[in-house]
Amino acid sequence: MASDPSRGLLRAFINWMVRGCRKNLRYTADHFFREPQGYFPMQNRMMITGAGSGLGREIALRWAREGWQLALSDVSEPGLQETLKRVREAGGDGFVQRCDVRDYSQLTAFAQACEVKLGGIDVIVNNAGVASGGFFAELSLEDWDWQIAINLMGVVKGCKAFLPLLEKSKGRIINIASMAALMQGPAMSNYNVAKAGVVALSESLLVELKQQEVGVHVVCPSFFQTNLLDSFRGPTPAMKAQVGKLLESSPISAADIADYIYQRVAEGEFMILPHEQGRMAWALKQKNPQLLYDEMTVMADKMRAKAQAIKG
Repeated sequence: MASDPSRGLLRAFINWMVRGCRKNLRYTADHFFREPQGYFPMQNRMMITGAGSGLGREIALRWAREGWQLALSDVSEPGLQETLKRVREAGGDGFVQRCDVRDYSQLTAFAQACEVKLGGIDVIVNNAGVASGGFFAELSLEDWDWQIAINLMGVVKGCKAFLPLLEKSKGRIINIASMAALMQGPAMSNYNVAKAGVVALSESLLVELKQQEVGVHVVCPSFFQTNLLDSFRGPTPAMKAQVGKLLESSPISAADIADYIYQRVAEGEFMILPHEQGRMAWALKQKNPQLLYDEMTVMADKMRAKAQAIKG
């Protein structure tokens, strides 16, 4: 029987892709990330969105302890002032500027302020985000628009607005995604999609910005103790209550996550998974995705049952 020529073409294409990926990954690891602990060759200037509370505040405090200059933004001005106060107490300094990441003009103005007040920027942390939940049939298109506008497009716009400054400083991007981007749990489809987009964007930038010597990291935490529930939006109070219990039951705090991020960025890790259980779950999905899908189906059934019980 004559061999199918398309199979040979496909095999050749796959081999070419694999060789290219291996070469790029070696270059990425050696050139971008595997630098010594004190690798930051810049002037130690960091921008953080969503810095008025939670993980954004803790990231600011972690880098402040190393003497960094912080450009802090949030929609909450009182939260920003409190963060700046704590940053100075921790040994850092900087300035604050109110910024809604949905508005690109506000982000470009923030970038200009960084150039004027700090002389540029070395690391940006796209952290601003909101929580949401609800089964797909219950979520409105407005719920989807709100989630995508902040959790995905806010990151896209942050990267776009600050890229010229990062190209000058040979800086780094740290995008905060979520384990939801990798595991796609039930009753949070719009959140899953937005955070998966952040991972895909980060992977794209990792490759595209290599030539400009701009490094990229993406962080995928699981549930941790934070005030994320304050921004929660969903069709039913029952879903908010279930998410609240998951956040409260976590043994890991936002400060723990910030410290882990600091360590792994210094080690040059692209995809940063702070939770041990999250790393195990991700490894399981890569090895046996169907098993994970089956577990998620069981979880969805339990969530529906709990929601019905709460409704009474």
